[in-house]
Amino acid sequence: MLKEFKDFISKGSLIDIAVGFVMGLAFASVVSTFVGRIVNPLIGMIFNVSSLDTSLTFGNIDEATGLAAGSVGAFIGALLNFVIVGFVMFMVVRAYNKMKAAEEEAPAEPSDDIVLLTEIRDSLKR
Repeated sequence: MLKEFKDFISKGSLIDIAVGFVMGLAFASVVSTFVGRIVNPLIGMIFNVSSLDTSLTFGNIDEATGLAAGSVGAFIGALLNFVIVGFVMFMVVRAYNKMKAAEEEAPAEPSDDIVLLTEIRDSLKR
């Protein structure tokens, strides 16, 4: 069982998943910060969402965004996070699928050994 586990880890797929997971977490935190610190305050200034938000809560203001905690603004921020991260993941999967399709379409060139054996076969036929 230990040997099977070692083979599973050393194949690389688990390492690829781990790297993707860590990169996804890092990207999600960047997007959360961007939406929370830049987009939400802009939405609050443009649409005056902060007045709507304070009427829906009991005066708890989120220090990170300046909006009411648990409010419509927080929902908009979470929705923007989801859309941005989902779009980027879609683009990554799309690029991966195109790369994989290109690899499958390209015919493999014969190795030098096969080319040499083919030349020998052709010369023996003559």
